[in-house]
Amino acid sequence: MAHVLPMAKRVEVVSHLVEGAGIRPTTRLTDVSKPAILSLLLRVGEGCERLHNRLVRDVDCRTVQVDEIGSYVQKKQARVLPGDSPEFGEAYVFVGMASASKLVISYRVGKRDEANTAAFTKDLRARLVTIPQLYSDGWAPYVAAVGGAFALVGSVDYAQVVKRYNRKARRDDDHRYEPPRDPFITKTPVFGVPDMQRASTLHVERQNLTIRMHIRRFTRLCNGFSKRLPHHKAAVALHMAFYNFCRPHDALRVTPAMEAGLTDHVWSVEELVSLALSEAPGEPPTPKALMLPQPPPGAPAAPARALPNGRGFLRLVGSAPAAGMAPPPAPVPVAAPGHVDRSVPAAEQHRQLELFAWRSKPRTPVQLSLFGEPDVEPTKG
Repeated sequence: MAHVLPMAKRVEVVSHLVEGAGIRPTTRLTDVSKPAILSLLLRVGEGCERLHNRLVRDVDCRTVQVDEIGSYVQKKQARVLPGDSPEFGEAYVFVGMASASKLVISYRVGKRDEANTAAFTKDLRARLVTIPQLYSDGWAPYVAAVGGAFALVGSVDYAQVVKRYNRKARRDDDHRYEPPRDPFITKTPVFGVPDMQRASTLHVERQNLTIRMHIRRFTRLCNGFSKRLPHHKAAVALHMAFYNFCRPHDALRVTPAMEAGLTDHVWSVEELVSLALSEAPGEPPTPKALMLPQPPPGAPAAPARALPNGRGFLRLVGSAPAAGMAPPPAPVPVAAPGHVDRSVPAAEQHRQLELFAWRSKPRTPVQLSLFGEPDVEPTKG
């Protein structure tokens, strides 16, 4: 008969894993064998992925930020040999996050290529119900992926935020961790009319730090990296479920799922483990028609019109400032017939203008001297 861990021991193991402990430290702390911990991680992680698939959908948010965080399985990509398993090498995590509620809407583990970028963007689109302001970094495949997922006219306002860093030497000659930073941010609108003043990837980049602090496999310069891709995916799914439903956000004082309206209470680790182990496989979400964003309270709604055959929306997203009107010219007084203006001298009132007056006057021949002064000949007679 196989040994089954009691629920209290399962909760203890998972509690250590979601707080950044590795497999071997969890073995020493809980007195549970390494194979049992890996088996539990795999089953709970797959259940958390099914929970996320069922619960995190129909998300109503206006601003979404996406980014990728790098890691690897077994060995780094530069050391992968032609005969190695396709699971070896880089294993990026694509993360789509709502800026207001801090909810992780969508995530995907895989290579940093066009196929995974398109699949991640398609899944993100299927979980939204409102036209988003979407911001990403300068990863080139995002343009085609966003254009394919949000194919309707006026269904996304997308911009890319690119940060460039110089390669100058550090002043203290310390090259152990990172190059010196001289950020130069370039914001480029791609689709729709994004708010360029608010275009940023700050929140999702902060989420990358949370991932590295809570998943031992993502800690840099250590030997806690994943050895197999299924366990790597399970660890990511477990963290995302714990972050969304169990961990209150310091700024919100509630969990991201509560802020987004997906649940009404903070989940315990025991509740998460119980629901994950009992969750049945389900169908992925299907894209729904996106709604127009609601204006802030007290602000009038922007004019919009739905295009025929469900092709999107024609929206008024802004207006040009009204041009200042020049004052009307002062009226010119018209003199009555026979009226004589006494303010103008009499010699000037009836003066005839001659355009070719020089023809009626005798010419004065002018000779140029060597010293630059003209010599004028006296007029004869």
